[in-house]
Amino acid sequence: MKADKTKINRLLKTARGQIDGILKMVEEDRYCMDISQQLMATEAILNKANKEILTAHLKSCVTGAKTDEEREEKVDELVAMLGKIL
Repeated sequence: MKADKTKINRLLKTARGQIDGILKMVEEDRYCMDISQQLMATEAILNKANKEILTAHLKSCVTGAKTDEEREEKVDELVAMLGKIL
């Protein structure tokens, strides 16, 4: 992985902390809209981490491919992943 590991780790640890907080909110039977808001905030962090990883893939793996065939394979992987996201 060519993405900034420090940044990815920070984002994922933040998301993990938020998930722990959400679990506590559920156990405490907190207001559903507050729980939903925290879920959306966690999704945003996970999406940001994924964007960083996909950007790094494009900038390093795709552009660094040694052959046209390898480059096409890397682009196809990226397109398939984007198909799952969108």
